[in-house]
Amino acid sequence: MSMKRLLAEVSTHHFPNPPATPAQIAAFEARVGWKLDEDLRAFYLHCNGATLFAPLPDVNYHLLPLDRIERARAAIRGSEEDADGSPSHYTLVDMQDTNFVILDVATPENGSYPLLDAFHETYPDEAPRIAASFAEFLEKALRSGNRSFWLSSGPLEE
Repeated sequence: MSMKRLLAEVSTHHFPNPPATPAQIAAFEARVGWKLDEDLRAFYLHCNGATLFAPLPDVNYHLLPLDRIERARAAIRGSEEDADGSPSHYTLVDMQDTNFVILDVATPENGSYPLLDAFHETYPDEAPRIAASFAEFLEKALRSGNRSFWLSSGPLEE
């Protein structure tokens, strides 16, 4: 499904924030030292974060606004030490209880950053890949029925 259709679905059925401005995106990229890929740029120009299925605070999928994205090791371990996680891992989705979906900005493939599961009890030793791109992740999340699709054995919704 195209990003345009996914973003329309977020706006119609979920809880998007107002869009980020180009200046906010530029400030974010200067702060973190990497550029948003095409899917992420489209998402943040459409909405600067969102929640899926329910509004805050009781939500499983909290797609973070730009000002809340940080290194995963800082968010999960409260540390900036390399032993506590890769410097190229950044939070993207707060799944609550210090569990996150994270980006690996060091290993883009076909112009997209892969998304990983960062379970607070096993990160950084385990961070399995759950999507090759943000568009793939968003599509699966929207079909998840508010479940962590990569942990569920049930079928995704149509």
